[in-house]
Amino acid sequence: MLEAVQKEHGYWDVIIVGGGATGLGIAVDAASRGFKTLLLEMDDFAKGTSSRSTKLVHGGIRYLQQGNVSLVLEALRERGLMIQNAPHLVHNQSFIVPNYDWWEGPFYGVGLKVYDMLAGKLGLGPSKNLSLEKTREYLPTIKTEGLKGGVIYYDGQFDDSRLAINLAQTAAEQGGVLLNYMKVSGLLKNGDMIQGVTATDVLSGEGYEINGRVVINATGVFTDSLLKMDNPEAKPIVAPSQGIHIIIDKKFLPGDTAVMVPHTEDGRVLFAVPWHGKVVLGTTDTPVSGPEREPVAMEEEIEFVLKHAAMYLDGNPTRKDVRSVFAGLRPLVKMGDSKNTASLSRDHTLLVNPSGLVTITGGKWTTYRKMAQDVVDQASIIAGLTPGQCRTEHLRIHGWLKNLDKSDPLYCYGSDQLAVKKLIRENPELGKPLHERLSYLKAEVVWAVRNEMAMTVEDVLSRRTRALLLDAKASVDMAPEVARLMAEEAGYDENWQKDQIEKYKNLARSYIL
Repeated sequence: MLEAVQKEHGYWDVIIVGGGATGLGIAVDAASRGFKTLLLEMDDFAKGTSSRSTKLVHGGIRYLQQGNVSLVLEALRERGLMIQNAPHLVHNQSFIVPNYDWWEGPFYGVGLKVYDMLAGKLGLGPSKNLSLEKTREYLPTIKTEGLKGGVIYYDGQFDDSRLAINLAQTAAEQGGVLLNYMKVSGLLKNGDMIQGVTATDVLSGEGYEINGRVVINATGVFTDSLLKMDNPEAKPIVAPSQGIHIIIDKKFLPGDTAVMVPHTEDGRVLFAVPWHGKVVLGTTDTPVSGPEREPVAMEEEIEFVLKHAAMYLDGNPTRKDVRSVFAGLRPLVKMGDSKNTASLSRDHTLLVNPSGLVTITGGKWTTYRKMAQDVVDQASIIAGLTPGQCRTEHLRIHGWLKNLDKSDPLYCYGSDQLAVKKLIRENPELGKPLHERLSYLKAEVVWAVRNEMAMTVEDVLSRRTRALLLDAKASVDMAPEVARLMAEEAGYDENWQKDQIEKYKNLARSYIL
């Protein structure tokens, strides 16, 4: 990938800044239309918001509550396409809304029927009211005092950073060039018009001047810093909102059904969702002053999630039950002077500056493909390219595999699992687990370095595998062996290993309570 940038002395058709869900989706769309596409990411792919989601692919029950039917319609359609295009990572998930008041059953039942209706033929199954007995059968650990029954409905669930890596691979297969650890430091201009970027390779320190017909700002919560590079007078448009998630053991919510609590004290919904053999609890909606590269969960957020979980789950999870806690920032678009981020729109916003800079922000994982389509349609006009048809609606994402054995620890790799298993056949040592509490194998580290552009121990433990999020302490135990395998694979020395282990331990501290 680096070589492709060094050898290119002409213009790229499209330069995308930002390698999260939005940027990667744009890269897939632009490259699949035949445009010469370059994506630059200052950290690792999906390092920010895109690896810290609630792991749901959903229409957004809450947006229905807010009356935003068009967003729900779009998201439900995209949810259906995601399940078709990446069945190895996106699957159907049942949710139950427990009812503790007589009116809740009919009330949520009607709302969810509307949700089903909006999904149309891309629906995942009809919602229905459940008796008290049925609700308890599905949710053996739900608090039963005052429980009247429940409503079951269906949404999607996925592994966010694994999908991001597969999108990067898909874009590369379509002819795109993508680089992580390449920080854009400035914009190249001809008069008032943008015609490229200056960038620095974070790992080597080498600088680049790269020309492009159009530059797309897909930097999420960092959107404003790129807008300021273009125009120092630019007013900020992003209001970052923090959401945290807590991971606890499966014993608190056995079975495969998730819980959705539609109304907490601050008006947000709360989810408890099974994921990779653990349970994800979340999320909060806390306005924060500015973007952070590594946001940290606040005490009051942790208390809020645990308190609400204890109100509904019998085991009363406490701090000592927390395997990991992680925080992410939503790039919500400012609406006038609204202070309450929970009410800010989750729609995406597309802006074009007089200089030709195209900015896309807001939105969510579920609608990443549609956002990309809108951006590339617009950017191709600015670049003077023939727009061509969008090809991503039914484009299979790298790793596509329909029939999965979920008990296989390598199922997330989809069609790549055969190649990972081949590594193990060639070197049986690689078939050993990295930790007794998690199902990750040594072969996955080698695979990540060779085929998934993993450059640091954090890349492997946080985003190629999900060890940091599933069990932060276990991931710290894994770090030395991961560093050793990576160094062996990429020819790094002992100093690199020591430095990487130290950096990783420092990072993991904020994930451990």
